[in-house]
Amino acid sequence: MKKEQVQEILDKLDEVYGVTKEGFLHKEPWQLLLAIMLSAQSTDKQVEDVLPTLWKCFPSVESMANADVSQIEEQIKTIGLYKNKAKNMKKCCEQIVEQYGGEVPKTMEELVQLAGVGRKTANLFLSDAYGIPGITVDTHVMRIVKRFGWAKGKNPEEVEYELQKVLPMEHWIRINFQLIYHGRAICTARKAHCDTCIFADLCEKKIEKKEAKKKKESAKGQ
Repeated sequence: MKKEQVQEILDKLDEVYGVTKEGFLHKEPWQLLLAIMLSAQSTDKQVEDVLPTLWKCFPSVESMANADVSQIEEQIKTIGLYKNKAKNMKKCCEQIVEQYGGEVPKTMEELVQLAGVGRKTANLFLSDAYGIPGITVDTHVMRIVKRFGWAKGKNPEEVEYELQKVLPMEHWIRINFQLIYHGRAICTARKAHCDTCIFADLCEKKIEKKEAKKKKESAKGQ
């Protein structure tokens, strides 16, 4: 895809889905990190519903680090995979307190050493908490950028590096939530609703389907 076509898509994403998003309820960076951890394989609504009580029960990173796992589980039991997440949340807070004096680190290398924090979570945290540019590649992003023809990587990290070459840095942070919104509304995993998609004329996957259909019809006519 040509640079001008990429920019056209980015401009439309800005226009339709905006350039900012509302983040999870938090006052401190450690709270945002845990909220992002909770959101894995869960809806934002599920996470938002538990956060007010969770922060009331554990008002500091030290209180979370010193809590029993069962106490954390009780507050997040409506969240998917809550038992595993509770263990990771406690361990993560212990590491933040013991290794970083209660302050969440600001580098990818340090963040991915924390319990329950992978590259996707770290990228999203760094961009939302500190405004550090990074591309968060989740299932929506993986699916849509491949349909656009922007990346062909087999895993999120490969796709992340491909997108760094395709996208201007000023768009790295917001591409995630914009494609999440687009993936939920139009370009879904089950079926891409190309007939109502504003990117149909620019989408490589859609263009390939059109060309294949023309060839098939032409072959029938012969």
